[in-house]
Amino acid sequence: MGQKLKIAGWITVGAMAGALTTVSLQTAARSAFAPLPLEELQQLAAVFGMVKSDYVEPVDEKKLITEAISGMVSSLDPHSQYFDKKSYKEFSEGTSGKFVGVGIEISQEDGLVKVVSPIEGSPADRAGLKTNDLITKIDDTFVKGLTLNEAVKRMRGEPNTKVLLTIFRKEESRTFPVTIVREEIKTQSVKAKVVEPGLGWIRVSQFQERTVEDFARKLEEMYKQEPKLKGLVLDLRNDPGGLLDAAVALSAAFLPENVTVVSTNGQLEESKFTYKASPQFWRRSASNDPIGRLTQATQGAFKKVPLVVLVNEGSASASEIVAGALQDHQRATLMGSQTFGKGSVQTVRQLGPDTALKITTARYYTPSGRSIQAKGIVPDVMVDETENGSPFAVLRTREADLEKHLGNGKEAEPKDAEREKAREAAMKRLEEESKKPVAERRPPEFGSDKDFQLNQALNQLKGQTVLVSKTLAVRKEEKKDN
Repeated sequence: MGQKLKIAGWITVGAMAGALTTVSLQTAARSAFAPLPLEELQQLAAVFGMVKSDYVEPVDEKKLITEAISGMVSSLDPHSQYFDKKSYKEFSEGTSGKFVGVGIEISQEDGLVKVVSPIEGSPADRAGLKTNDLITKIDDTFVKGLTLNEAVKRMRGEPNTKVLLTIFRKEESRTFPVTIVREEIKTQSVKAKVVEPGLGWIRVSQFQERTVEDFARKLEEMYKQEPKLKGLVLDLRNDPGGLLDAAVALSAAFLPENVTVVSTNGQLEESKFTYKASPQFWRRSASNDPIGRLTQATQGAFKKVPLVVLVNEGSASASEIVAGALQDHQRATLMGSQTFGKGSVQTVRQLGPDTALKITTARYYTPSGRSIQAKGIVPDVMVDETENGSPFAVLRTREADLEKHLGNGKEAEPKDAEREKAREAAMKRLEEESKKPVAERRPPEFGSDKDFQLNQALNQLKGQTVLVSKTLAVRKEEKKDN
């Protein structure tokens, strides 16, 4: 990053986590000298004293203070948050892309945990778990009745501890136990392949600490496999965001050097900053620049290759930064549906060894100066999820649907009555859909030959007919009562 940010710390962006910066204690200390409303603080202290002395039963003082802080911060907007020890650990794992567990990507099927795929080289991979295996028990606990999050928590734990999974393998019609030793897992946020001669697909599911390194490696591998690449699809669908420097680096892989990628603006002087397609804005050390280490031939190929970017309602924050930069510089054609609309920046400040405060400090803007907050990015070509349309897109939550969301600093549009009717119709369709067998309800996997939007992106690159959506409409920011 730039010299200014080397002083401040690091920045991340995500749909629910938002754009985040860990700043120095000097910055945090400066805020302590701001004028304080003494009368109101006296009232707060008085209420604390009354609750402690007068409540019907004894209360935990630390819990009272924690809840007071949480309430204060959560009243601001959906992305400001107080991190206690547990939530701070979970947050740190999310941005680092590392956790302790068995190493499987999972989903839920018929109340059981289904293995989508074991992470390459993980304990689960070495133990022989396969795609479509069903986990029926975790240690002595039956999975049926657990939520997916509850199942995940049971499979995670401390390094070098054991967990016993009971597996049902459909194709072999057998159930068997597998004991796995937990270890630190590094998640894979980048997938790539040559889908057909001359055409590649690269998917980024989240912007984490390893993403730039993995992304650069995948580009190098793809170029070696197909040096005559004629087109590339960058898939950012359902990417909730992550590290900002990773988003800047990925954008720079396709953009001319030193052009603007994104800018931020807020009250603090540190929040007024412009990030450019230049190594100092993403490089964490002199030796840590995976994009710069790409061979000259690879760099040259991907700076010029025709590019389509796939986005949808789940593409948020860091992924919107990449999409917005490539769209504004006319470097790529954006296809899919309108993005989430997460355009605010949060600063994470350490409060103690394992607690922190995440607070909104700025909005970010695309190179042309657009704020996408509560609006999102509108693709150049709107494409449905399937050949039969996007029947449930209107039901998906976006930034504008979140309570207390920030506006984008411009006049908001009135509430859309037509959209409310569309939501009612979609709910009825969803109710009917839920009666079908699970196998018939499951959407095609991203990157598969049945991926309708990917196929339309490939058609765009080949100069063939693209089936443009006849139903998707642009959502504007809804009127807020402030």
